[in-house]
Amino acid sequence: VALGQIGNFLAYTAVPTVLVTPLGALGVPFGSILASYLLKEKLNILGKLGCLLSCAGSVVLIIHSPKSESVTTQAELEEKLTNPVFVGYLCVVLLMLLLLIFWIAPAHGPTNIMVYISICSLLGSFTVPSTKGIGLAAQDIFHNNPSSQRALYLCLVLLAVLGCSIIIQFRYINKALECFDSSVFGAIYYVVFTSLVLLASAILFREWSNVGVVDFLGMACGFTTVSIGIVLIQVFKEFNFNIGDLNKPNMKTD
Repeated sequence: VALGQIGNFLAYTAVPTVLVTPLGALGVPFGSILASYLLKEKLNILGKLGCLLSCAGSVVLIIHSPKSESVTTQAELEEKLTNPVFVGYLCVVLLMLLLLIFWIAPAHGPTNIMVYISICSLLGSFTVPSTKGIGLAAQDIFHNNPSSQRALYLCLVLLAVLGCSIIIQFRYINKALECFDSSVFGAIYYVVFTSLVLLASAILFREWSNVGVVDFLGMACGFTTVSIGIVLIQVFKEFNFNIGDLNKPNMKTD
């Protein structure tokens, strides 16, 4: 798990966020396939179809993703972080989080799955950009130049934001798993979390500015395909259904 998270961190520093975040879903089909062989867990025909769709959608995402980074230096990162549009977006997210955490969650969290999912997904607006920002700032910390001190302060601030976001996310993920089915929560959480992270990254890093209409539609189709695959794997994994059932005659009774 630790190696996986390190690889995830390095990926955010090397390629656009709009590619890394959706591809994180590949852990679900690979985990399901390994579990079916190593742990002897049953993977029905819908689960196998979901694995296929997730892999196919990921290939489409890779083909149509942005080919270059929009932010590559600390100076560019600082400029993006102070952009009025992004600051305004963060203010809206903070207001929504305060409303959800202190007013809506205590009353409706245990009965409405979207409350906890919304809290965790909105926190992704801080988690993923902070992860990418730490990678960019860390490149200048050990350089012997005037900007290294600024890079250190920026890295510490982003680390604090990342740590707080992760702690709050863990808290509400655990609350959600106590009240709702983990399969349903995981599928919905992936779609909502990824959508909001892509929105935050688009506002901050402007990675969509170099994407044409064809590539945009390709990425939308790829993300939709991956999402459908995740839903088939997670939500329908308990269905006792296999391809042999298609050959059974339909017996009708009066």
